Amino acid sequence: MDYLTREEIAAWPPDAPLAPGETELERARRSMRSLGLGGNRQQMGLRWGVVCVALEITQRCNLDCTLCYLSDHSEIVHDLPMEEIHRRIEAIFSRYGANTDVQITGGDPTLRRRGELLEIVARIRGLGMRPTLMTNGIRASRKLLRDLARHGLVDVAFHVDTTQERRGFDSERSLEPLRDRYIDRARQAGLSIMFNTTIHAGNLEEIPYLVNYFKQRAGDVRTVAFQLHADTGRGVLGERDCRITTDNVIARIETGAGTGISFESIRVGHPDCSRYAMCLAVGGELHDLFDDEDFVARLLPATADLIMHRNRPVRATLGFARWLITHPRHLAACVRWAATKVWQKRRRLIASRGRVSTLSFTLHNFMDSCRLERERICACAFKVMTVDGPVSMCLHNAKRDAYILSPVPIGTASEQRFWQPLTGRTSAAVAPPERLDARAHPLKRLKGRTRKRVLLANRQCQ
Repeated sequence: MDYLTREEIAAWPPDAPLAPGETELERARRSMRSLGLGGNRQQMGLRWGVVCVALEITQRCNLDCTLCYLSDHSEIVHDLPMEEIHRRIEAIFSRYGANTDVQITGGDPTLRRRGELLEIVARIRGLGMRPTLMTNGIRASRKLLRDLARHGLVDVAFHVDTTQERRGFDSERSLEPLRDRYIDRARQAGLSIMFNTTIHAGNLEEIPYLVNYFKQRAGDVRTVAFQLHADTGRGVLGERDCRITTDNVIARIETGAGTGISFESIRVGHPDCSRYAMCLAVGGELHDLFDDEDFVARLLPATADLIMHRNRPVRATLGFARWLITHPRHLAACVRWAATKVWQKRRRLIASRGRVSTLSFTLHNFMDSCRLERERICACAFKVMTVDGPVSMCLHNAKRDAYILSPVPIGTASEQRFWQPLTGRTSAAVAPPERLDARAHPLKRLKGRTRKRVLLANRQCQ
């Protein structure tokens, strides 16, 4: 395996600027082809130049997950100034264009001031991009979600699982009432709802339960993402259990779904990084939507420019119908495909009075910080926008301190000042790098591995 060395990780730069006249879509297409990952099923370079771009607006979090990608120093870093947030939003738009999925994340973004969060969402949506709120839900109140939706929020992704060690919840099943509460809040705001679950040794066997839970709520929940244990950041669990593999997770998803699911029909970047599938939900049962791989391979390139409105299913359906009218050569194949699905589910369709929804499954296999594979970094479909440009999420996690602790230039070249992450103030010059020892911070500011070491040392001294 071609792993990056520590020196290569430290020296790896953000993505190079686009050449004059070049688009990110063209660059992604060339990259996929050069790595042998292109083809009609590959969405990277066909439909978009990136799956999504993360916009980290805070490093603070109100949980201490046993698998956390943040660093030991994240809690002492002040929130980026709004001037820099707006500059990064503009950079995302300039590089990737309208309809780009922008994940507003952190830390937990709800810890930012309410007015600032609303302003950030409005700016992203005002440029024609699609803002998604990534949150653990603790501070995502009903009113906040309604206000965010009014300012243009499209999706909310709740991260809920047993790595968060919430008091009173010791299993994925016990978290069911909490998930129900979050679904109710977001549904009333008219938002597209997603859930993220980190898979570790403690909840691997609960995947079938989780899939069945979301299957029963497919009319409300649009996407379920499973993130495999990665040894990165300040998390305390260390190396991944050998049972946690993409194939094992897929097998358990299929058990919960009660059907086989095609995770190969559509490719999203590197197959070792991400897998994607979609099911039809009819009368409490799931049916694989992409089981006809030849049909999917023909349809994907043809619909590459079609914009699907995720939180407006009626509008999305009408948009596809209009596309079919203007592309009649695909009509017969689409009618045959739809007729097959209707016939296969005819009894359930009758029992459910024709009510049909979809449920998507996504697998994210993030890399350990000390095992970054060169090819996967080059094929990355999940970027983080930094002060110097976009960078692979896994690479960003492996060298997070280098990004979050560095002074940020503010203002024009003629009147440039530098915002200091550790003080939250600006200065006329770049401050010299500080020697940081996370253990010197107040205990309430410590999380993850450092907190565990300090607590252990304190007990030994008593």
